[in-house]
Amino acid sequence: MDKKIRVLIAKAGLDGHDRGAKVIAAALRDAGMEVIYLGLRQTPEMIVSAAVQEDVDAIGISILSGAHMTVFPRILEQMKNNKVDDVLLFGVELFQMQMQTIKN
Repeated sequence: MDKKIRVLIAKAGLDGHDRGAKVIAAALRDAGMEVIYLGLRQTPEMIVSAAVQEDVDAIGISILSGAHMTVFPRILEQMKNNKVDDVLLFGVELFQMQMQTIKN
């Protein structure tokens, strides 16, 4: 039997709208993945800690507040500090220039 892909979905920051995150979580679950939904108002530290504890394959971030330019680099920093280098991080659609800024 194949191992199910484990995906953690979280709402980062103070954004209180979670409908989109719940829709994505349901779609991933319907596609056969195991989904862990952390819920609203998660810090980067909480997200990465949960990802490590749950041994996930991917972390999905939903953020509508516009704080992604602050939150994503903090999550990446926490992933690096916790040696989480084999987990896919995905989320909001980023413009090419914003993605380059986050990578640096």
